[in-house]
Amino acid sequence: MFTLPSMSQLASRFGQPESFAAGSWLRLRRQTIDHVLYLDTGSVLLGVEQESVLRHQLGQLTGPAWLDAAFALLGKSSCLDMQALGEGRLFVIPLEKFHQAVAEMPGAAQQLLKDLASAYCSQAELAVSRLAQDAEARCAQWLLHHATPHVEGGLRVILHSRKRLIAAQLGIAPETFSRVLRQLREHGLIAGRGNVIDLPQPGALKRLAVA
Repeated sequence: MFTLPSMSQLASRFGQPESFAAGSWLRLRRQTIDHVLYLDTGSVLLGVEQESVLRHQLGQLTGPAWLDAAFALLGKSSCLDMQALGEGRLFVIPLEKFHQAVAEMPGAAQQLLKDLASAYCSQAELAVSRLAQDAEARCAQWLLHHATPHVEGGLRVILHSRKRLIAAQLGIAPETFSRVLRQLREHGLIAGRGNVIDLPQPGALKRLAVA
């Protein structure tokens, strides 16, 4: 009968753990995964980083635990940023050696791991996508709050502050604010040029604001 090795036994095959300091970024989103991280000791926050700050925390892992094995199993980049809550140690395992170790398991065990990894990644990606939706709702609320009627009819917003300052008010990164405005423009929910933003469909914008 095959018995799955403990996670610490598997990780310890690849050398000694490395130390990390509090506040260290252990994994950033969209980074190409060329090694897999196994947390030996310490705690790590999972979430979304903006301007070098973990503004949206989606979870916390305390060692011993795998940090990004699910993404590595599926050949994906992590959709989560990972920051050390305090000091700790982790194993840094080359991706190729990690896959070799998994390949030594029976086929049924490999499939089980991949199914679990797929479910985890789907949940993580859904949580991150909801944050993006929240950003759209916040931008829609802000636009409606600052809109005033104009002589040509309809509603208009004049941007009196720089976009980075408005983004800071909304608690999102400037690039996120610019991306949301671009998406709203592409969907016909806003129009105009420069610092002038027209709201041709305020009803649709209201529905987005409460989504």
